[in-house]
Amino acid sequence: MLKGLMITPPMIGRITIGQVVEKNGKRLPQKDDQFTITSQIQTTQGWIKHPFDEQLRDGQKKLRSIPVQLMFNDPDLNLRAEYCLFDRQTARPICIGNGESCSRNTQNGYETLPCPSPDHCELAQSGCKPYGRLNVVVTPESEQSDDPIGSFVFRTSGFNSIRTLASRLSYFQALSGNRLACLPLALKVRGKSTRQSFGKPIYYVDLTLRTGLDLQQTLEQAKQLDAHRKEMGFDQDALDKAAKVGFANGHFEDDEDTVETVLEEFYPPNTAQQDQGNQQPNVAANLNERLAQQTQSLNA
Repeated sequence: MLKGLMITPPMIGRITIGQVVEKNGKRLPQKDDQFTITSQIQTTQGWIKHPFDEQLRDGQKKLRSIPVQLMFNDPDLNLRAEYCLFDRQTARPICIGNGESCSRNTQNGYETLPCPSPDHCELAQSGCKPYGRLNVVVTPESEQSDDPIGSFVFRTSGFNSIRTLASRLSYFQALSGNRLACLPLALKVRGKSTRQSFGKPIYYVDLTLRTGLDLQQTLEQAKQLDAHRKEMGFDQDALDKAAKVGFANGHFEDDEDTVETVLEEFYPPNTAQQDQGNQQPNVAANLNERLAQQTQSLNA
């Protein structure tokens, strides 16, 4: 296995609740109140939709629920969430932390340093945000998945989605007796308003029971699937261990092509400033000196 290359779950598509649109010659992120399921192919017209997108809509205009199963029993393997700071010019990660420690790309390579969280880190003021990635297996009720480890990834920098998904995963693992990967669940779009949104709805992603199934039915199906998998030789514990080894083999799971797409939503352009002829701050131009200073002070 190549060291430094993170081995991630096989991906066959994307799930989003937003899209990037062109406006006045600029590519701008646009939030949405529904899911879009795409393939991994992007053209000049945008991402090509996966066949599941039309199938799950079933004639409905908006897709707000997706039947899914999780790949792992360990919640942290299904959802990886970190504080991330990117170089906007090279689309490479500069610093990745969890609120306690971080892996920072310095002149001496990646170094492990304390992470005080974005609210208390001077470097974070350059654009450090939470970044979460959730892998799920999409399971339309009309057909059986022919790829049990081929997953769709939902990426988000939204705190509401990350916090909600993390709590759901932890609770479902506990109440199912560590059968998280066997539960028939659904991703759903929810909305709420806050003071910061000035009464306008904010949409986020939740993980919950499927429509038509109560908790008892969901747990019974999970028990049956767990027993069937064990009978056929499906080793869930070994799969979780293999995933842990793969994630531990590198520093960052997204490649440069993926990150460039993520950055369009991660650092949306300030259109008001651009209209006045101002440019976005060049993170790469002023971070090296600050990185060196902070690293020296932390190592002192």
